[in-house]
Amino acid sequence: MASGSDRNPIIIGGLPSQVPDFDPEETQEWLDSLDAAVDERGRERARYLMLRLIERAREKRVAVPEMRSTDYVNTIPTRAEPFFPGNEEIERKILNATRWNAAVMVSRAQRPGIGVGGHIATFASSASLYDVGFNHFFRGKDEGDGGDQVFFQGHASPGIYARAFLLDRLSEDNLDGFRQEKSKAPHGLSSYPHPRLMPDFWEFPTVSMGLGPIGAIYQARMNRYMHAREIADTSKSHVWAFLGDGEMDEPESLGQLTIAAREGLDNLTFVVNCNLQRLDGPVRGNGKVIQELESVFRGAGWNVIKLIWDRTWDPLLAQDRDGILVNRMNTTPDGQFQTYATESGAYIRDHFFGDDQRLRAMVEGMTDDQILHLGRGGHDHKKIYAAFKAAVEHKGQPTVILAKTVKGWTLGPNFEGRNATHQMKKLTVDDLKGFRDRLHLPISDKELESGAPPYYHPGRDSEEIQYMHDRRLGLGGYVPTRVVRSKPLALPGDKTYATVKKGSGQQSIATTMAFVRLLKDLMRDKELGRRFVLIAPDEYRTFGMDSFFPSAKIYNPLGQQYESVDRELLLAYKESPTGQMLHDGISEAGCTASLIAAGSAYATHGEPLIPVYVFYSMFGFQRTGDQFWQMSDQLARGFVLGATAGRTTLTGEGLQHADGHSQLLASTNPGCVAYDPAFGFEIAHIVQDGLRRMYGPDSEDVFYYLTVYNEPIQHPAEPANIDAEGILKGVYRFSEGTSGSIPAQIMASGVAVPWAVEAQKILAEEWNVKADVWSATSWNELRREAVACEEYNLLHPEEEQRVPYVTRKLAGAQGPFVAVSDWMRAVPDQIARWVPGTYQSLGADGFGFADTRGAARRFFHIDAQSIVVGVLTELAREGKVDRSVLKQAIDRYQLLDVSAADPGAAGGDA
Repeated sequence: MASGSDRNPIIIGGLPSQVPDFDPEETQEWLDSLDAAVDERGRERARYLMLRLIERAREKRVAVPEMRSTDYVNTIPTRAEPFFPGNEEIERKILNATRWNAAVMVSRAQRPGIGVGGHIATFASSASLYDVGFNHFFRGKDEGDGGDQVFFQGHASPGIYARAFLLDRLSEDNLDGFRQEKSKAPHGLSSYPHPRLMPDFWEFPTVSMGLGPIGAIYQARMNRYMHAREIADTSKSHVWAFLGDGEMDEPESLGQLTIAAREGLDNLTFVVNCNLQRLDGPVRGNGKVIQELESVFRGAGWNVIKLIWDRTWDPLLAQDRDGILVNRMNTTPDGQFQTYATESGAYIRDHFFGDDQRLRAMVEGMTDDQILHLGRGGHDHKKIYAAFKAAVEHKGQPTVILAKTVKGWTLGPNFEGRNATHQMKKLTVDDLKGFRDRLHLPISDKELESGAPPYYHPGRDSEEIQYMHDRRLGLGGYVPTRVVRSKPLALPGDKTYATVKKGSGQQSIATTMAFVRLLKDLMRDKELGRRFVLIAPDEYRTFGMDSFFPSAKIYNPLGQQYESVDRELLLAYKESPTGQMLHDGISEAGCTASLIAAGSAYATHGEPLIPVYVFYSMFGFQRTGDQFWQMSDQLARGFVLGATAGRTTLTGEGLQHADGHSQLLASTNPGCVAYDPAFGFEIAHIVQDGLRRMYGPDSEDVFYYLTVYNEPIQHPAEPANIDAEGILKGVYRFSEGTSGSIPAQIMASGVAVPWAVEAQKILAEEWNVKADVWSATSWNELRREAVACEEYNLLHPEEEQRVPYVTRKLAGAQGPFVAVSDWMRAVPDQIARWVPGTYQSLGADGFGFADTRGAARRFFHIDAQSIVVGVLTELAREGKVDRSVLKQAIDRYQLLDVSAADPGAAGGDA
């Protein structure tokens, strides 16, 4: 948009200033030279010359300011706007019908006896943005590829449903089932974009603020990764993320902008709906959020397109030869613009134009109503089309479109721009009449006055509906649509797992390394190997995965343009445009976003990938737990490895690294299958079954979480006649007691199993106790199955009552049960009610700290000697041993003296 060429404002840090011109003739010569370069050689050449000039200026130590923000006008000048290929009148009618149905759907959901809530103001502000995308840009999946990936703003879901209704993708019953998924089944609609709840409709869950932006960045990157590795042709796919300006306050929204710029993701467009309002009030009442975001995105290396004013401003800006209007736009804070959206044309004349005679003169020939309807760019189809077209055609950078809108637009004076508009869900009869009139819909007063307001459909044969179908046909199908085209993978047989099942012999290795060894064998498989996507947050060496560097290589679209410092070593650091390993830096959030994008590729692009994300277990479910819910909601699959697990195995690192609770957090996620294996052969069975469940013929929408440790132990070979079912269901007898006469049972998981075996030996030799040791590979799965049994029994009292697996498995075991792990007691306590006998747990409750492994375990009373005392305590409670032995045992093992414990292996190695 032209804003005057005979002035020279420079915007620094979002603030306008004037720099005097001491030699206008010389300045004009420079400007003429630039104009000539553009006219004769094109914009790309001119851009190159400008960049070289800036580079030379810095070499000469000329202080060139960063141009981080520009005038508060549209980036694309009116004269540069492309031809609009649509029928704007028909599109206006379509949008009006969509607006009406979205608002009515939410309003009807507030009828007596329902009152399930909903949001209408967000979509009201962004409706035109979506409409242009649907009519002209969003590619569907009918061509056999993944189409475009569109991350819809969560609170705008009513508008997406309303459009789908016009296209006969949803019925009136569906709209009336909004937020009533069970009571209106099978017609219920989820509140927000939830693929798990509507697996044929939504692709990406976005309502957790900030996860949409980071998810979109890594989806665009995953598209490039898959294309570079020739797994799928994603060259036509474009990723769109529709976001709110208030949402950009979330750290995940802006935290990974640089990776998109660094990797040149020009297949990515952010559309930020800048209605200037959060949920309770203005985003930057005293500031200018669009200018701020422009500075942030420009600084991060993005292409920025500002879409601020609609076409009604064009004549005024064309008159603005001295820049007074643009200066007013630059200096008016957002809070005042929100007020203008709620006031009269006379108020705007007096307060925006009125205190400067030059400004007032510009609008002397305009009526108050014309001034009132000076609009914002995010509601103008032609301006939006120009911005979207420029975004998809821009090369070398991701693009952000900052579109200015009014929250609650068209909903009437009680909604538009009001602080409370986000929470307003129901329109009164008067609101509905005014809304109808503004949208020019043929709905009578009687229809609005008698019960719930009706939905509006112009008719299946109307030009509007035919237009919508034609546009979607031309763009490759309906959006949003989720399609699963992938076929089951040919999975390797038992031979691939044989090496790990043999144990480690005389070598001591951690379960982390046992998993890595198995992974190396799996990646050798001709069919499966190339589908593994390795992901780690700058810790590959910590987890012993640097051995993959020379063969799998680290993905970098630019390759390795330097000589690695360790290039002569066997495990040299190697980057490649076709690398298999994603090295996402110190960013658990970025890694988890990569995990989700890879884990859902089977649906997004019809090509299954097998992500393996390895991280410090303390920084997984705790730090990025919301993303693991996002992963479950997106029906993503893959393996998540919580390495250096447990509260006492990495004690040299101290409290921050002492994970005693991630298994408990994992238990809260219904899509997560969590295991805490002790030995390599257990890992082999779990991984083999995980591949079957996630990638076999009857694939399930789950992901696997394995906690593995950094403590080296000798891994036994798989026992003969191994109870594979028990490993997978959650518990099996690992070591049967062979001596002693007093029966007892010890249940342990993960790194605690060797302590339990040692306690078994002490109990037999010193206390005449014959204890069996059970490896509880998954406390979580045992509880989940038991809960399912109880639910069945509750609802089927006349059927044969189901008995939980853990109860059946332990039914023949005698004596008290003592459970122990390197987790807080709440983890093994999950199964307490179903254990057939006296049950007690030992655990690492409380904060972690830095010390030796032995000292930490003695402090938490989970080491072998503490297990012994725990078993004796339960036997004494049952009267099977005298209570006097308890004090004897405590004194013998010095349980009250932390320093008396064997320090064990070093506690800080990984």
